[in-house]
Amino acid sequence: MDIVTAPSLNVATDSERLATDRWQHSLRDAIRTPEELCEVLQLPDAYCSAARRSAATFQLFVPREYLAKIPPGDPEHPLLRQILPLAEETSSGEGFSRDPVGDGEALITAGLLQKYASRALLVVTGACAVHCRYCFRRYFPYDSVPKGEDAWQPALKKIAEDDSLDEVILSGGDPWMLVDSRLQSLTEQIAQIPHIRRLRIHTRLPSMIPSRVTDALLHTLTATRLTTIVIVHINHALEIDEPVALAVQKLVDSGTMVLNQSVLLRGVNDSVFALESLCRELVNLRVLPYYLHQLDRVEGSMHFEVANSRAKELISALRSRLPGYAVPRL
Repeated sequence: MDIVTAPSLNVATDSERLATDRWQHSLRDAIRTPEELCEVLQLPDAYCSAARRSAATFQLFVPREYLAKIPPGDPEHPLLRQILPLAEETSSGEGFSRDPVGDGEALITAGLLQKYASRALLVVTGACAVHCRYCFRRYFPYDSVPKGEDAWQPALKKIAEDDSLDEVILSGGDPWMLVDSRLQSLTEQIAQIPHIRRLRIHTRLPSMIPSRVTDALLHTLTATRLTTIVIVHINHALEIDEPVALAVQKLVDSGTMVLNQSVLLRGVNDSVFALESLCRELVNLRVLPYYLHQLDRVEGSMHFEVANSRAKELISALRSRLPGYAVPRL
């Protein structure tokens, strides 16, 4: 029996190591410069010049898996608009700021924010698998975010001292940029706090680098007493190809509750057709369309904004076309 068991354990370890190598290789291989992006997608020189200027303040970063879904030569493609730096990013308007959601005011201790009763948000990393051009935390002071287990202790201590909390939200950056061992350790420490019942994780990785959904990650989601809720972030049905669908299916099959949040973006998904297609794709994957967010008014994102009146029209149209469970909250 021992002779049979030992090799199978080694094989599993090697398999998991290969899985980790795949998604981390995707990060290392991501496109980081406007020049390379324009070359791969055959974009006009004018777009490249504007992208170079705008990326000077908020760097371009996009994995090749996502870029492969975008046809060359189409600068108006809804997936490209989410990641292409545009000249409009250097403009701003009234009501746009560097902290549009009040993160600074909500800070309890380094990396820990609380805006609502019963739940607190832990910013565990500043790293993301993609730099969305509408990112509301593009100016967040990530240098102050705790890095590693020792640095997380003050935030975890605050959570443990407040028994009015029953939910911890992991955010960033993207919490799934943490390696599996570190994510597992953090999850286990949170699970040791008796009054915490739920762990919510907001992530863009399943739609950016679907290989991130490893067996070790799935184990972490289900190995503690916590009810785990994963909020994926998908804005357009064209983001959902076969690898993304498979990654989401693995999450759902693990027993994890999976919801989706989208941001309403001009030129990306501000049509009934785009939103209806997305909601149908999500429901077919057993993912509940949870929120359709109006844009958080961060400096540099004004060109993405959709009027509130138009947003309400879109939701009304979705209600007439979709079953209630498939219509997100605005």
